[in-house]
Amino acid sequence: MRTLLIRTAFVAFTSSTASAQPAAPATQGETSKGPAWVDAKGMTLYTFDKDVGGKSMCNGRCAENWPPLTAASASTGSGDWTTVTRDDGTAQRAFKGKSLDTWTKDTKSGDITGDGFLNGAWHIAKP
Repeated sequence: MRTLLIRTAFVAFTSSTASAQPAAPATQGETSKGPAWVDAKGMTLYTFDKDVGGKSMCNGRCAENWPPLTAASASTGSGDWTTVTRDDGTAQRAFKGKSLDTWTKDTKSGDITGDGFLNGAWHIAKP
């Protein structure tokens, strides 16, 4: 009986510890070019070659066409997932230092019409 109680307590502790870790801001989806990060709606996320030094260079009209994956706060995050502060002051999610954006011309999950756009400057964000 004592062993059962100890095992039950251990399972409860490890379950609560695992759920206390923050979830990734994106999930892995499938595209015709393989796995990609997708937002909560299943839309493909992209990175932009012109982003440098943890700063998004896609602002104004660019951000209208490439909506950023925003974050609730500008916390720095941890590991591969971080946030950057955009020119307008909003927080944007980043993966491995690259800001993440969707593309307005993608209309359904799995679309990747933004891959290679602007002479190859936009890329599918890959896990």
